[in-house]
Amino acid sequence: QGQLVESGGGLVQPGGSLRLSCAASRIVSRLAAMGWYRQAPGKQRELVAWITSADTTNYRDSVKGRFTISRDKAKSTIDLQMNSLKPEDTAVYYCNRVPYSPSWGQGTQVTVSS
Repeated sequence: QGQLVESGGGLVQPGGSLRLSCAASRIVSRLAAMGWYRQAPGKQRELVAWITSADTTNYRDSVKGRFTISRDKAKSTIDLQMNSLKPEDTAVYYCNRVPYSPSWGQGTQVTVSS
């Protein structure tokens, strides 16, 4: 799989937007089923959005209509555009295969707060 490196997190006010990016190997980013997961304090890690090898996208109900996952094959990244952010979106966000592999990146912190 190679290394997964997440970036793009930060502090944003409710209603704001962030764009996360996951740098992966060329083969993984182009061909594998990939997802964005998140883990809030005291909660289990959950799958938020994923894109299949056929580029079909799927979303957790709580983020439908607000988040968009995509592949950038030129940059070998998996991106997550997050709009209309809510405080409950606060978490560390990770990317990984779907189903996930045991190797996780460091993640990127997203904090939604006024």
